[in-house]
Amino acid sequence: MHIILMGPPGAGKGTQSDMLRDKYKLNKLATGDMLREAAASGSDLGNQLKEIMAKGEFVSDDIMINLIRECINSPESANGFILDGFPRTIAQAEALDEMLKEEQKELDFVIELEVDDAILVDRISGRYSCAKCGVGYHDAFRQPKQAGVCDGCGSTEFSRREDDNASTVAKRLDSYHNMTAPLLPYYEQKGKLKSVDGMAEIDEVSAALDAILSAKKAA
Repeated sequence: MHIILMGPPGAGKGTQSDMLRDKYKLNKLATGDMLREAAASGSDLGNQLKEIMAKGEFVSDDIMINLIRECINSPESANGFILDGFPRTIAQAEALDEMLKEEQKELDFVIELEVDDAILVDRISGRYSCAKCGVGYHDAFRQPKQAGVCDGCGSTEFSRREDDNASTVAKRLDSYHNMTAPLLPYYEQKGKLKSVDGMAEIDEVSAALDAILSAKKAA
């Protein structure tokens, strides 16, 4: 199973891709994680990435495609993969299509998590996490069972991402709509696009994704 999971920042892609990874034994290919793991690997490509990232330079599409090529041909991708965070542009989508064709692989689905921008701003700007173990919380939706104490490790220290504020989130959403949203008609024309209500409860979103993938497996 070869899947791209799409949606703006805060749509729940990370949570849902983790659940799909565990249920279907897929390799989760999140852009940031791939870059960090490759940079620490000591491989030729990893050393190249480490140098680029140390300089704060932009990782080119060619390098990203080569990194994804390595990942999808690894033993961890034997049952397939989920791409989270790539592609972001039509040019990247076209390059990905060409690489997959060379590797004799094909995308099964591009699944969009549809969200309401105004609600998403509230969702993201209320996020915070345990500074010690990373368990996530939210001002309105998920507070620790004991106020001020992490459910996971008992720490009393919490942190918020600097960019998790209403103004920054709005800019990130604008960037998504302007740059990445055009990918939706691109994949729709190829018959790959599926859409799921990303504003539903986590279990409901998971069930909708599962229905899409289960239908493919049963076919």
